[in-house]
Amino acid sequence: MIIESQFKAAWWLSNPHLQTVWPTLFRRKPHLKLKRERLELPDGDFIDIDWTAAAAGPLVAVFHGLEGSSQSIYAAGLLHCLQSCGYQAVFMHFRGCSGECNRLPRGYHAGDTGDIDYFIEVLRSRFPHRQLAAVGFSLGGNALLKWLGETGKNNPLACAGAVSVPLELDICAERIDTGLSRVYQRYLLRKMHRSARRKLGKNGYPLHATTLAGLASIRSFDDHVTAPLHGFSGVDDYYQRSSSRAYLQHIRTPTLIVHAKDDPFMRPTMIPETHELAPAVTLEVSEQGGHVGFIAGWGRYWLEERISGWLQEQLE
Repeated sequence: MIIESQFKAAWWLSNPHLQTVWPTLFRRKPHLKLKRERLELPDGDFIDIDWTAAAAGPLVAVFHGLEGSSQSIYAAGLLHCLQSCGYQAVFMHFRGCSGECNRLPRGYHAGDTGDIDYFIEVLRSRFPHRQLAAVGFSLGGNALLKWLGETGKNNPLACAGAVSVPLELDICAERIDTGLSRVYQRYLLRKMHRSARRKLGKNGYPLHATTLAGLASIRSFDDHVTAPLHGFSGVDDYYQRSSSRAYLQHIRTPTLIVHAKDDPFMRPTMIPETHELAPAVTLEVSEQGGHVGFIAGWGRYWLEERISGWLQEQLE
């Protein structure tokens, strides 16, 4: 089902680029006390997870975007909102994103569902009588939707939400390399290069510093780093096999996808049609919102209200 969003930005916040950068520039990060836990993985690596305060209500897993963390302003905002609603949230850092380099040469990628599957199984085994839900942003939303589609009717979540999802990775890589969107690409690439440099010369990392320095686009980085490190034959193979759009029709968990037509990371052609969505999937599309923005006005963060409201509808 595709529905029209009720989101509307104040006139002075209608620009998609302002929507995208506003929280980073002007929002004060909510105060949160998070408890960190290191989760050992079956392949000898680890991921770090952050817990909000214990609560009696449902447990909500949260997944970040490219090079994000629990300190990302969008993540901190949602964690604070979920805690205020009486939920306990647990934030999963993808490998190498918690502030400490992971052990293996590999890292994470947009279609990496293995760690999500293991993480959720750990939660289910620890809390067999609690309802589980999940929310993913951007890259984390793509991985979450792909996992929901892969598991279908056997998925253990009661419901899920995904925001500003790069449903077709090749189109996103092309879009972010054009116009003003290249500003975001440079910002993300700096963080991706920094993460890769921490691994140079360690753990058999198969990349030389001079090669890394020449990777000036996300597509070239994915072709030389992400794809070979994770078993893909190249960037096209990675993008085709990891994009979540084809998995939407297989989702059986009630899922809300929030998308803005003016997202500067994407193109309008990425918006799925009704026949591509399983009955359990609701795609909410707004004219405005930018990328993980949806700022209604000064101090008015519509996205968190919408996601928490959706979870309450489904869980209670």
